[in-house]
Amino acid sequence: MKTLLYIGNQLSGEDRTVTTIDTLSDLLSNSGFRVITASTKTNKVLRLLDMFWHIFKFRTRVDYVLIDTYSTQNFYYAFLCGRLCRLFNLKYIPILHGGNLPQRLKKSPKLSKTLFNNAYVNVAPSNYTKSNFEKFGYQNIICIPNVIELENYPFTQRSFKNIRLLWVRSFSEIYNPLLAVDVLNALKKDHLNAELCMVGPEVDGSLQKTKDYAKALGVEVTFTGKLSKPEWISLSESYNVFINTTTIDNMPVSVIEAMALGLPVVSTNVGGLPFLIKNDVNGVLVEPNSVKAFVYAIKNLVSNLEETQQIIQNARQNVEEYDWKCVKKQWIKVFK
Repeated sequence: MKTLLYIGNQLSGEDRTVTTIDTLSDLLSNSGFRVITASTKTNKVLRLLDMFWHIFKFRTRVDYVLIDTYSTQNFYYAFLCGRLCRLFNLKYIPILHGGNLPQRLKKSPKLSKTLFNNAYVNVAPSNYTKSNFEKFGYQNIICIPNVIELENYPFTQRSFKNIRLLWVRSFSEIYNPLLAVDVLNALKKDHLNAELCMVGPEVDGSLQKTKDYAKALGVEVTFTGKLSKPEWISLSESYNVFINTTTIDNMPVSVIEAMALGLPVVSTNVGGLPFLIKNDVNGVLVEPNSVKAFVYAIKNLVSNLEETQQIIQNARQNVEEYDWKCVKKQWIKVFK
């Protein structure tokens, strides 16, 4: 039995959304691997020290160290943990999250080369990330997509008599939640019967800012805060269009989940989204920061139901490749 140490920000219990370290560690554990995770510490310094401690403590017992790697401040966590792994001759595998990692390669070329070139292998959740790393000369990179368990996502037929928008992300400025409110406001100004539900926890003050913005515009938005996966899947049955307003992105699990549930997706055409969504085939891509583009796409979906149903069916078929039964084989191959 292989033993894995998974390093990342395991903060879902602190009013944060569930991330890859939560889902993938459970799936690997249920597939016969022994998985140790770190860290649940909320304080950033204590979290880094806890990560170091786990690497040191289990240095003689682990076969591989998985490291969630992001483009912002957490990039330095990954870099330092990678250095410690090298000190102990441990095979480490950065898992490349965040649509802005290509900018990190430009901004920190020396640190990036040290971290990524010395990895056992780098795992990209999208071909967007993989292709960008290859442009910078990295060869030790493979694509293993973000994963869902398809059986947990009931495919639901939906009515389109009214427009019921669903938005599911953490409330962070990079996900542009204010745009969702602008879209609802524009639909109502067109005298359409529309509503919006926004699901997700506060991250950087954007949740309160979005609430205040909706109030100032005089539009009613449902804010649920953080929901568990089963809760938002159940909630999704009452909605008929999923909107993704982000300005930076990679391969968002929430969009994959929406496609699995039978929700037509309208998303900004940024980062890794064009590698997930083929425009007017399994979803709709629009330019970022454009209320007009979102409104046009949404109105087109609800007025051309035959085409919309084909998009929904295509999306469900496409996301079958993200099911754990398929993705598991790729991870097992890495650990062999």
